[in-house]
Parts: sequence; structure tokens; C-alpha cells
Amino acid sequence: MPSFPAFRWPAVRGGLLALTAAVLFGVSTPLVQRFGAGVGAFMTAALLYAGAALAGALLRRPIEREARVGRGDFPRLLAMAAAGAVVGPVALAWGLQRTSGTSASLMLALEAVFTALLARYFYRERMDRRVWSAMVLLTVGGMVLILDQSRDSDARLMGLLAVLAATAAWGLDNTLSRALAERDPGQVVAAKAVLGAAGTSFLAWALDEPLPDRHAMLGLLAIGATGYGLSLRFYLLAQRAFGAARTGSVFAFAPFIGALFAVMLGDHSTSWMMAAGGALMLTGVLLHLAESHVHEHAHDAIEHEHAHVHDDGHHDHIHDPMPGGEHSHRHRHESRQHEHPHVPDAHHLHRH
Repeated sequence: MPSFPAFRWPAVRGGLLALTAAVLFGVSTPLVQRFGAGVGAFMTAALLYAGAALAGALLRRPIEREARVGRGDFPRLLAMAAAGAVVGPVALAWGLQRTSGTSASLMLALEAVFTALLARYFYRERMDRRVWSAMVLLTVGGMVLILDQSRDSDARLMGLLAVLAATAAWGLDNTLSRALAERDPGQVVAAKAVLGAAGTSFLAWALDEPLPDRHAMLGLLAIGATGYGLSLRFYLLAQRAFGAARTGSVFAFAPFIGALFAVMLGDHSTSWMMAAGGALMLTGVLLHLAESHVHEHAHDAIEHEHAHVHDDGHHDHIHDPMPGGEHSHRHRHESRQHEHPHVPDAHHLHRH
């Protein structure tokens, strides 16, 4: 049987990329609450994605190393921007002004549930009993958080429900972005962010939301560049290596990172119910990550373009001379059948 050095532990690369995205996004949530205090929800979203657009423009890779975004990708990018760069951040910004930063951070773990269910529906990604159990734990944990906030006040409950709406919007965004995981992530980030910043800026102007002071403006731009722009880049790279559902599950560590950071920043609204909900969600994330998947599978012949290397057991076409490292061009895969550990990346979307 041939060796697959790059796929011996296929979840490790994807997991590390998704975890990096989670750290960057996780710390951004309590920071948005701090710098966005008193700033309109649409203006907050506009500044966040203006920063993300700047990061995307600066992170573009050489053309020969990545597949470029094409005209046919625009409708999907527009849908991603509407869900992930307008509805998601506006709902989050509105909710953060009305609920606890710690509970809001934890609630974001439900993004993994929406992502996994949508990936199952649209891409038929495999979900075994372990994954379903993880989804149940995450959902129950979210319900405990809602009950905890409903004890305090209706305003806090509405704030948390707004954060829940943000997780649903970002789950849809994550699922839509799966089809663009083979494109240059810098271009995808920049295009989505520009569309999102333009849409929310127009809405902020139409609603007459004032510009924040310089301190808040620079802070939100910086948070957008790292927590939304750079984080999305790592997220897209993780989807390429790891699949949409599993990337969403690892990314679910972001809420726990955000909750811990919120406490470090002085949020003392924690309770035993919040701790219980967080523990259920963390158990769900860890259960999902423990998944292992190996069996004999077949690949149909296919021709496509994406960034790739030649030591992964799937790209054995010839170059003269052979390029070093990762590169991108249109190439063909012949049909084959083999067995090795794998995850639902672009080459392993077969049915079970």
C-alpha cells in the first residue's frame, strides 16, 4: 500500500489551522464588546470588515501558488457577505451590548452545530454517532446558557438570542465558503470583507449612525484585521484540509477562549449554570475531535485547480521541472481505489 506522509494524521494540519482561527476570533469577541460600547451595530460591523478587507488585501499569495477567484464565484461571495459579514456581525454587536461577554462568547459554540448540520445537508459530510453526540452536547449547553441569562433579565436574554442568530448566520457562511476553500484565501477574505463593509456602511449611513471616536475606530479596525480577516484566512485553509463540519467543530474552541479572555478583562457575570453549559459544550467539542476515519474508498476521475503538493498520495502528475513546495494549476486525477486515514476534504467527499 502506498504511503501518505501528508495524510498520516490528516486531522492534525486542519485542526491546527482551525485552532489558530479560533484563537484569533475568540479573543475578538470580548474586545468588540469593549471597543464597540456605544457604537451602532452597523457601524461596528462596517469597521470590523473594513479591517478584514485590509488584511485580505495584504495576505494575497503569488498567482502561481493559489487558484484565483473567478466571476462565477461572485454569487456565492455575495451570499457569504450577506450572511457572514452583515447579519452575523450586526447581530453579534447588538447582542454584546445587552448581554454578558462571557455567556455571549460561550454561545458562539453553537456555530459548530449549524455548520455541521448544513455541511451534512449540502455536502453529505459523514457524521457518525460520536459526532451526533457532540452536536447534542453543544446544543444542550447552549440551552443551559439561555436559561441562565433568562433568570437575570429579558434584555440579557434578547442579547443572547441575538448572538444565537449570529451563530446561525456564520454557520451558513461557513457552509457556503466550503466551495471556495480551494481558491486563494486572501482573495476570498478581501472580496467578502469589501462586500460586507460596503453593505454595513451603507446601512449605518442610512440609519444615521455616527462615527465613533478615533480610539474605538482604530480598535475595531485592528480587531477586524486579525479576528475576522486573518482568522477567516486560517479557517478557509482548515476547510481545505479538514472539511466544513470538522473545521466548525475545532473552531468551536473560540467561544471558550473568548469566555476566558472576557473574565481576564473583568467580566464577573459567571454562574454555576454558565459553567455547566460551558462544560457541556467543551465536552462536545472534544468528543468531535476524537473522531477517526479509515476505510477503502474510490476516487472518480476529476479535473480541477487548487493549491497542492506532490507527497500527499493524490497528486502524482508530472512536471518538468518539478516545482518545490505548494503550487496551483489545473490538473487531472485519474480514478483509483485505496485505503488511508482521511477527512472530508476536496478529494474525499464520497458517500458512506
